[in-house]
Amino acid sequence: MKLNYKQLPVKAHYFFFMAAMGPILPFFPVYGKQLGVSPVVMGSITAVLPILFLIAKPAFGYLVDYFVSWRKTIFIMILATTSISFICMYFLPALPEPILPNHMFENMSCASLKHCSPEDTTQPGLCMGAKYTTCHWNCTNNNFSVLIQFEEIEGEVSFTENNTCLTDTNAVSHCSKSDNCKVSCDNFNDKHCLYTSITFWGFIILMSLGNIGFNVCNSISDAICFDVLGEGGQMSYGRQRVWGTIGFGIAAFLAGYAVDYWSEGKMIKVYTPAFLLIFIFSFFDILCCRKLKLPIMSGSGNILKDVFQLLKLKPIIIFLCFATIAGIIDSFIIYFLFWYLEDLALVTGHMSEIKLIEGLIVAAQTLGGEVIFFSLSGKILKKLGFGYTFTFCFVSYALRLGLISLASTPWWVIPIELFMQGPTYALCYTSIVAYASKIAPPGTSATVQGIVAGMDDGFGFAIGSLVGGILYKLLGGVTTLRLLSSLAAVAALMYFILHLLYLKHTMPETKSTVEWKSPEEAKNACVAAET
Repeated sequence: MKLNYKQLPVKAHYFFFMAAMGPILPFFPVYGKQLGVSPVVMGSITAVLPILFLIAKPAFGYLVDYFVSWRKTIFIMILATTSISFICMYFLPALPEPILPNHMFENMSCASLKHCSPEDTTQPGLCMGAKYTTCHWNCTNNNFSVLIQFEEIEGEVSFTENNTCLTDTNAVSHCSKSDNCKVSCDNFNDKHCLYTSITFWGFIILMSLGNIGFNVCNSISDAICFDVLGEGGQMSYGRQRVWGTIGFGIAAFLAGYAVDYWSEGKMIKVYTPAFLLIFIFSFFDILCCRKLKLPIMSGSGNILKDVFQLLKLKPIIIFLCFATIAGIIDSFIIYFLFWYLEDLALVTGHMSEIKLIEGLIVAAQTLGGEVIFFSLSGKILKKLGFGYTFTFCFVSYALRLGLISLASTPWWVIPIELFMQGPTYALCYTSIVAYASKIAPPGTSATVQGIVAGMDDGFGFAIGSLVGGILYKLLGGVTTLRLLSSLAAVAALMYFILHLLYLKHTMPETKSTVEWKSPEEAKNACVAAET
């Protein structure tokens, strides 16, 4: 097989860029949970961030298109800013209050706990020292709840007689009857110290900057990739992007294993190896991007006018609407799949191995389904065209969500994700960005990619995370999965009908024998705007 040296830097960029994101992106929810951030606060952030993506992607895309000669420098600066934002999280100061990593304790007896003396008692409202919470005791002959004071030791608290005492003097009668109890403790009630701390706001700001930078880099990377591939090279996109999937999967696995190994014997996970991997892979990514030889592109005389003319075309509006639907479905899978799995594991008795299952699912998604379908996406698009491929993706989404809702245990989700992540996310993503590249007027590729990506994983993700969370709370995971499966099936049917009756004659060709026309001729075919 002949090596294409022209495309090698693009492949290397995708590999190292996604490898730099692998050690941090999948772990944001649990990293925030370790800091003490509540699910409501984390959910609010993930609902707001996609709106920022919707604004930032087209804005930075326009910047790259406008300053054509500086586009590589601008791109490298955004990459560096993204990596620095994530790495700076490592240097955030320790939390001003202790953390209760484990809320469940086995074989406890409160008879061994001392009563809090006046000098032991911490003044309420202070952000250092001891904290109070209610612990619920489930004993053989007795069930009761008492207020416990936990003393901080190096940022952690644990249930031992050395750093725990009883604040209720009447607890003696309960404790005298208790032995070998199961104890569950509530979260600390005082969140004032966390939510006014530099650590919390530093985490929120850096996470937001990093996520915005990652999403902007993603859309600009796709635009640059299509520029390097050249006119008619859209079908080769998947063979470049697959290296990003490989890098992400390998790095996420390495980071998870290294964090567990580094944190052995500790209740609070140490993320030092994850941040080291981010730094190493980001360094190599920037070196690769410096080697990128971008072709000389003809600029657009009026980028905004060309893009707005494009957005007036009915086929483009229809395409953006269905791209948003794809984003809604993807966002639910990203934000709520593991949540649903943990609920399912709790019911079926698989909580002890749920983290292993989640890790295997990530590996199955990235190193299994995505690798195969990113590699084959060009051939599939050439064979079926954009219209039928897009319809097939929605059918696959309907089948995927329906099968997950029928899974009797979390273990069954692994083969489902192995076979269905490829024809859903990988093929759908490739179809969307390749279509956007085809319809973009000359000199507007980054702007159009930004708009399309903003509708997909910006506006679509915002709706999906918000509505999906509400539906999950009101109806439960199974019903919500089946509702979204029905949405995907209806979208597939609607798009198929629209394609046959109207879109078929406006779709850009995917065959290698495509005849390239001037912008004026292309405009008449409803696939490009006036210049």
